[in-house]
Amino acid sequence: QVQLVESGGGLVRTGGSLRISCAASGRTFNRHAMGWFRQAPGKEREFVAAISRNGVSTGYADSVKGRFTISRDNAENTVYLQMNSLIPEDTAVYLCAGRMTLNSDAVFSDYEYWGQGTQVTVSS
Repeated sequence: QVQLVESGGGLVRTGGSLRISCAASGRTFNRHAMGWFRQAPGKEREFVAAISRNGVSTGYADSVKGRFTISRDNAENTVYLQMNSLIPEDTAVYLCAGRMTLNSDAVFSDYEYWGQGTQVTVSS
């Protein structure tokens, strides 16, 4: 089991950039595929991005493709989400998620472990 702690959220203007991080505890981080989700007030949680265990495969929601980049550093037990060209519609709590898998290259849309989230607010 891993514990996930997000950080790096904040307030940014439209068109700005922000990088959020998710630090994982334990020694099995490199056995976990990871993902980012977001939830805005009054809306359902939605998938944002995913990355495989080995970092080779990634996947993105259409709404963020070309603007957001997910990456990971297995030596640092951390996954990142670089967000560029931010718009007010990106305002949400961003949650990190993980799941253990034997498949090094797979990305997923469902996860076992969740962080508490970090708030990202984009002003117009």
